[in-house]
Amino acid sequence: MNAEFEPAGLPCFDDVQAASRRLAGITRRTPLLAGTPLDELTGGRVLLKLESLQRTGSFKIRGAYNRLVQLDAKAQSRGVVAFSSGNHAQGVAAAARVLGIDATIVMPADAPRAKLDGTRSLGAAVVLYDRDRESRELIAAQLATETGATLVPAFDDPHVIAGQGTVGLELMQQARDLELIPDQVLIGCSGGGLISGSALAIRALSPTTEVLAVEPEGFDDTRRSLEAGHRLANAPGARSICDALLSPSPGVLNFALMRELLAGGVTVGDTEVRIAMAWGFRHLRIVIEPGGAVALAALLAGRVPTHGRTIAIAITGGNVDATTFVEALG
Repeated sequence: MNAEFEPAGLPCFDDVQAASRRLAGITRRTPLLAGTPLDELTGGRVLLKLESLQRTGSFKIRGAYNRLVQLDAKAQSRGVVAFSSGNHAQGVAAAARVLGIDATIVMPADAPRAKLDGTRSLGAAVVLYDRDRESRELIAAQLATETGATLVPAFDDPHVIAGQGTVGLELMQQARDLELIPDQVLIGCSGGGLISGSALAIRALSPTTEVLAVEPEGFDDTRRSLEAGHRLANAPGARSICDALLSPSPGVLNFALMRELLAGGVTVGDTEVRIAMAWGFRHLRIVIEPGGAVALAALLAGRVPTHGRTIAIAITGGNVDATTFVEALG
């Protein structure tokens, strides 16, 4: 890696493997679905990694648990603080509950009700904020300072990245069991925790496999950053139904990895996301939240060549309010 993009603390493939051992018995080895109507539709082989069936309904518990379990006893006794629109919130809350750690989560007041209720049901204290007028980072930092709690980032942390990378590790292992090697893996991207960690595993096990970021329109900071060679931010005021993918820019550690490991990025619009959510329900009988559906949306919208190729996609979450899901079906 270029020195300019090599901050201290970058995780490696060994860290992903170590995280996998820590997560044994804590997280689910989610299915890799093959042999679906997507094969005929695309003219290739499509594999779907169903993290929507993970504990808490998304992949986030992987990174959260890998971070929290490595805190010493004193740090655990002081609790943890996180900020999230919902999936990281539930991941931290669930990991904290398993480990007996107090958790406080800063969440936007307009977060999906399913995510707010899910976080509270896991025993975490929820502090609401106005995402248009307040800074979740400042609120969380103040809470951590006042209580001595450990701040758990959603993506820009080596232990979180390594934990999320177990998705890619499992995907490649399961594909190998099917005697398949993906030509390309499509993964939804926000700050970059999942895709940077997964790319570590995917590229270590198959250097020829391309890893592609999929982002909502208006939040394509990773795609633009990869093209520019340095981190860029999204324009303020952008909107998308993909509430899980609205980070303003890639994480520092994440981009250092993505710059070396990713083949690029593509974007999808809200309408294409809704089509993917409906398609997944009608043809696969699975519930997908908007942010979890972007990789499937990119596939269905023809953003990547598929004929004669093996394409794996990550279905990253299923935490969606009933109203939003019904609108997508309509």
